[in-house]
Amino acid sequence: MGISGKLNHLILLTTVLTTLFVATLSADWDSDLVSDLLNLQSQSKSGIIRLNDQLVSRFLTSTKTPRPYSILLFFDAQQLHDKTELNLKEIRAEFSLVASSFIANNAAADGDGDSDSDGDSSDSRGKLFFCDIEFKESQSTFAQFGVNALPHIRLIGPDAVSLKDDSIRIEQSERMAESMAEFIESRTKLTVGPIHRPPFLSKKQLGLIAVITLIWLPFVAKKIFAGDTLLHDRKIWLLGAVFIYFFSVSGAMHNIIRKMPMFLADRNDPDKLIFFYQGSEMQLGAEGFAVGFLYTIVGLLLAFLTHLLVRVKNVMTQRVIMIIAMLISLWAVNKVVYLDNWKTGYGIHGFWPTSWN
Repeated sequence: MGISGKLNHLILLTTVLTTLFVATLSADWDSDLVSDLLNLQSQSKSGIIRLNDQLVSRFLTSTKTPRPYSILLFFDAQQLHDKTELNLKEIRAEFSLVASSFIANNAAADGDGDSDSDGDSSDSRGKLFFCDIEFKESQSTFAQFGVNALPHIRLIGPDAVSLKDDSIRIEQSERMAESMAEFIESRTKLTVGPIHRPPFLSKKQLGLIAVITLIWLPFVAKKIFAGDTLLHDRKIWLLGAVFIYFFSVSGAMHNIIRKMPMFLADRNDPDKLIFFYQGSEMQLGAEGFAVGFLYTIVGLLLAFLTHLLVRVKNVMTQRVIMIIAMLISLWAVNKVVYLDNWKTGYGIHGFWPTSWN
């Protein structure tokens, strides 16, 4: 019994030491991976790490889960940067803003020496890394993720085993920097912090504008007091009102916010341009301008009838012009209804009172 008891103690001690050794080795391996990623991150001006098939294997597929970090991966293809409808350059710039803001905010927080009461005071930058991957260099990785269209951004969490099934894709509506930050915070429980967008004008440009303004201020003041400026011209106000009306009904603000292209190239015939896209999920800039032009015609005719035609003394002339204006307005509205029906599939029907049937 004595020998058996000593043997059991020896086996137990060996098991404990082996477990501690494996745990220490695993911790050292994880620490080396994080250190290597931080080193690659420091070599990038934007903080985005360029991955390839070998690095994806090293940091994702060949590592055991759970990993001590998450990776937000941007799939890129240089040959598609010229296709304005994809907005790859713009989305890449937003992605870069999130990366640099996350690094700057967390570096500042770590530098302040703040730490949580639960001991989670490690470098937050080591828990999330922003990476990109080029199609020509890493077609195998694109296939592993099942990526066959761009733009495409995926979050690979610490517990992800299958790159395609266990990673989370950022939807199209979340491709602005602020939306990406909200997505990251909701999925990883990490704090991205405020997005540091570069100012529209640099300090030198602001200084130059200030100097020019001071030089021209006396001349402008003289013109204003004399009533001899464009702001005193009624025609300018009239044109401005028409422009604002056209801007509002043409969806121009939607085009600016969503960065929609004016037209697309036909995939079946590259020499052919598409100005009207059939489908409710997308509206091209040319579509909005066409509808805005039709609405503006109706608006201008209404203004003409209510402000100018009423001054015509000849009743017959008034009636003829009124009928012409109504026919043109009916044509314009009919074109808008037809375009809406062609684009969305929804029809607009008139309903008569039941007593008329």
